[in-house]
Amino acid sequence: MNTRFPRWMGAMVAAGFVVIWLGPARTTAALAQAQSDVEVALVARAIQPGEVVRVDVTCMCGATAPRASAFDRDIPLALSPDGTRWQGLIGIDLDVAPGVYPLGVSAPHLPRAPARETPLRVQPKQFRTRTLQVAPEYVEPPAPVVDRILREAAQLNGIYKTITARIWDRPFALPLMTQPSPNFGSRSVFNGQPRSPHAGIDFGSPTGTIVKAPAAGDVVLADDLYFTGNTVVLDHGAGLYSIFAHFSVLAVEEGDVVDVGATLGRVGATGRVTGPHLHWSVRLNETRVDPLSLMEATEDR
Repeated sequence: MNTRFPRWMGAMVAAGFVVIWLGPARTTAALAQAQSDVEVALVARAIQPGEVVRVDVTCMCGATAPRASAFDRDIPLALSPDGTRWQGLIGIDLDVAPGVYPLGVSAPHLPRAPARETPLRVQPKQFRTRTLQVAPEYVEPPAPVVDRILREAAQLNGIYKTITARIWDRPFALPLMTQPSPNFGSRSVFNGQPRSPHAGIDFGSPTGTIVKAPAAGDVVLADDLYFTGNTVVLDHGAGLYSIFAHFSVLAVEEGDVVDVGATLGRVGATGRVTGPHLHWSVRLNETRVDPLSLMEATEDR
């Protein structure tokens, strides 16, 4: 049986994207049931730790979303803007070991469409490690602030566990027009002590530079935190959160609803930093992923 790939798939391969077409192989007798089948395609710049993978599900599901799961988490699915397929985002956390992990997709309301389990083959990735000698206060926080640090960490973790309806409906954009540093996932060793990996990207920019929302979202936190200073957390829905740190001035408050391009605040050097810059990190179903990978996975293709 000849296999014809969609025209958009060829364009994505040429652009350097990983495209895996996972439509079910069918015998001639099964072709008559094609309208009840579930077809899956994956879109990502890579399938590695720290990456975002978009799953596109095509089925005769009507208004009832199919179900998807990966890494022991449900993957919320929503209709694509053009209404032709269901889409969801899979986050591969920084600490995921290389290997084969199952992606499950099912449409329980379609009796002739059995559940599908497809392997996600996570390839290894090397992250940069830097070794620095810094002032002791940048390695161990003072004892009086430990309770504050633990309280703020618990607050953020509680936010990331909350799943709300998807808000964003277009590709993510850069929060400011400055080239980010390629430091996502880098490991630091301060004064001989290994630290947690850098779970975001940094934009070097002068104090006062306007920072814009990369996509629509609800402001679920706008506060001064110990490590990140003046911080804004946007809930984009479907388990997707953006965290922006070190603002000099905040332009939003908790409870605000913003659209893409809305002003969030201005670049600063608050919190535990040595100079003005914007830090942008993303949590996707509690996984730590590269914001630049998110931007590519949400592009219209």
